[in-house]
Amino acid sequence: FQTHLPGYVTKAEELKGKGIQEIVCVSVNDPFVMSAWGKEHGANGKVRMLADPSAAFAKALDLQVDLPPLGGVRSKRYSMVVEDGVIKTLNVEPDGTGLSCSLADKIPV
Repeated sequence: FQTHLPGYVTKAEELKGKGIQEIVCVSVNDPFVMSAWGKEHGANGKVRMLADPSAAFAKALDLQVDLPPLGGVRSKRYSMVVEDGVIKTLNVEPDGTGLSCSLADKIPV
């Protein structure tokens, strides 16, 4: 949380300058948590914060992970590039939570 989202906020202008139209952060949380998290990290106007409260999106992508200590079903950590509704690149962290391939500076543009 201290690295993943802030990196996208910091690099938002650079990514958009390279043709990325919208940067979206999806998390298995409610909309109020996502809003507060976005405000805390200065995401407004840079990264769109979307809630996936029932993990439906994570499950549809088969990127869910059951983590009882964190409240049950969560989402693996990943980044993806979507073009015209088609996933062009999907970078899933090998351990589901790490920070090796899904950081903002790893996005192929």
